[in-house]
Amino acid sequence: MSYGFGIIGLGLIADFHAKAIQAISGGKGALVACCSRSTEKAKGFGGKYGCRGYADLGEFLAHPGLDVVSICGPSGAHLEPALAAAEAGKHVIVEKPLEITPERCDKIISACEKAKVSLAGIFQSRFSEVAGLVKRTVEQGRFGTLVLGDAYVKWFRSQQYYDDGGWHGTQRFDGGGALINQSIHAIDLLQWFMGPVDSVQAFTGTIGHQRIEVEDNAVAALRFRNGAFGVIEGSTAVYPGFLKRIEISGTKGSMVLEEETLKTWEFAESIPEDEEIRQKFGAGADTKGGAADPAAISFEGHRRQFEEFIAALDEGRAPLVDGREARKAVEIIRAIYASAKKGKPVHLS
Repeated sequence: MSYGFGIIGLGLIADFHAKAIQAISGGKGALVACCSRSTEKAKGFGGKYGCRGYADLGEFLAHPGLDVVSICGPSGAHLEPALAAAEAGKHVIVEKPLEITPERCDKIISACEKAKVSLAGIFQSRFSEVAGLVKRTVEQGRFGTLVLGDAYVKWFRSQQYYDDGGWHGTQRFDGGGALINQSIHAIDLLQWFMGPVDSVQAFTGTIGHQRIEVEDNAVAALRFRNGAFGVIEGSTAVYPGFLKRIEISGTKGSMVLEEETLKTWEFAESIPEDEEIRQKFGAGADTKGGAADPAAISFEGHRRQFEEFIAALDEGRAPLVDGREARKAVEIIRAIYASAKKGKPVHLS
């Protein structure tokens, strides 16, 4: 079966969704419609990608052959179109974050369950080959007892990025800053590798920018439910910007992942495949990772995630990053914000 996709919200990330949909293998997906409050933007985007442009959400949802709605608008404006799409019987994919609070995430999850439609949150970093390798290796126990799990996202965004971005840097539509917008992919990978977070203690602040309502720097200490400790550092004020870095350390092995490049892959009990892994993933990935330019990413991860979403529909199962999975990083980030505000540890539910 082939699925018709539509995109709501036609900002920067919508282009990556469109290109990923067009690249879905086997003719299993096609971009058939797009929607923006701006008639001009809808027509321009539709002309660029060969789909029908709409400025009215109801007309968009009634487009013939529309099966899956991909939501790409501002983070704090995901809820309303997601609810409308679910009510219209469309499957729903939401660009990260699913929403800006766990409560708003829950409303999307409940609406999709009630409508019996599938829901996925975009965390395309999970679909890289090296991320899958790390996840399997953790599950195999090769790291031994997990001791530390750390995520470092030291990126750079100019003042102009916030001044010209409209909703960027606002509490209402961004929901936060360096963590919920830029660092969320690394935070999702960290908790995917390490397991649930039990509690956080954090500091956040606006140090390198003006005229924004959100943090451009954050540091959090974590206690995972399995007993391990960890650190999250997130910034949009670090020039020139560096690739995101995740470190997993255990009693029998350690791994350092810089974007999609393995900088360290060492175990007390080595296997013949380890050297092959270092050769394959240690050479350096050809990506800037969005460290200094939000457009400097590939749509390949989105394509892989869309293809897995289609496979889940065909097989009658939940996608790998369903609504509850997508909610986890949002809950961690909101706990960090709460801890910084209260000046004391915050326990996650």
